[in-house]
Amino acid sequence: MSLKAAATAVRENAHAPYSNFKVGAAIRSASGQIYVGCNVENVAYPEGTCAEAGAIAAMVAAGETELAEVYVIADSPAPVPPCGGCRQKLKEFGAGGVKVTMGTTDGAERETTIGDLLPGAFDAGHMERS
Repeated sequence: MSLKAAATAVRENAHAPYSNFKVGAAIRSASGQIYVGCNVENVAYPEGTCAEAGAIAAMVAAGETELAEVYVIADSPAPVPPCGGCRQKLKEFGAGGVKVTMGTTDGAERETTIGDLLPGAFDAGHMERS
């Protein structure tokens, strides 16, 4: 299954009764395995979970920690980029050159990389002491 197909399928499972804005995400790990996530809203905003965070959590729960590719899809006029928090989460598990494709349910797509989404990212190197 392609990342696009996986993200499109899981998007249908999103729990978005407040925003009605369903998002699906699929990530390919370094091993080639695909993990998916969808947004899960909670009436106590902002306690929901983003699609990207759900896919990353599934990958980590399966014992993997390295992203190789990302696909995110929503029913929007233009491809929607990951939120700031998810950009940092993607950076935690993926190198700057990892491809991120953002798509719409109408078929529009935009490709970028984790590094372009989050230039100057905070990483573990910032925590080292000299």
